[in-house]
Amino acid sequence: MDVKYPLRKVNFTFEVNELRNRIKDLRLVYDLTQDELAEKLEVSRQTIISLEKGRYNPSLILAYKISRVFMCRIEDVFIFEEGNENG
Repeated sequence: MDVKYPLRKVNFTFEVNELRNRIKDLRLVYDLTQDELAEKLEVSRQTIISLEKGRYNPSLILAYKISRVFMCRIEDVFIFEEGNENG
């Protein structure tokens, strides 16, 4: 016995959240190179590059260390944006 199922279009809704940061701006204000910041945070220069380009989101511990280097709150370094996107 063949059972046929009708094709139907299904719409999915999902939330798009984005975490942006001000690391590069703050690093320049504090006159730090990527190497110097990496050394202070005990991470690689590549990690700093990835953070600045938004390719990598830091752990909570690293975010805390970054805020301490720049003497500000985590919320002053990282900007969390919520939004809806239909796909």
